Amino acid sequence: MAKFEEVKNGVIFPVGDKNEAYAQYFVGQSYLKSLIADPKLNVGVGNVTFEPGCRNNWHIHRNGFQLLLVTGGEGWYQEEGKPAQFLQAGDVIVTHDGVKHWHGATKDSWFEHIAITAGTPEWLEAVSDEEYNKI
Repeated sequence: MAKFEEVKNGVIFPVGDKNEAYAQYFVGQSYLKSLIADPKLNVGVGNVTFEPGCRNNWHIHRNGFQLLLVTGGEGWYQEEGKPAQFLQAGDVIVTHDGVKHWHGATKDSWFEHIAITAGTPEWLEAVSDEEYNKI
């Protein structure tokens, strides 16, 4: 049994549906519940839930930023050229414009965060099993 199973039921916000729209940019299964998608704003807010071992591809936010507010489980965040950071509920990550990074669940835990994102994501290569297993 994975740690933090309660995350799959939504800790604070609903888990949402399987993240089919972005599935090609993830290794493993994620879920997405849009919380704010107002076309008059240049910011989107979503609750992203990751099954154990799930992570998104390396990516860069162009002409914007991303804020991650961790609400449940255990996960990882890594910027290119830096060691991965362990994340748990209450952690906050600020990713500045143009920084290559990825984030996702630990191997044995569900993980959930609120993503506040501005700008356009540039999706890059997957985080390989070899890279991920080195953490």
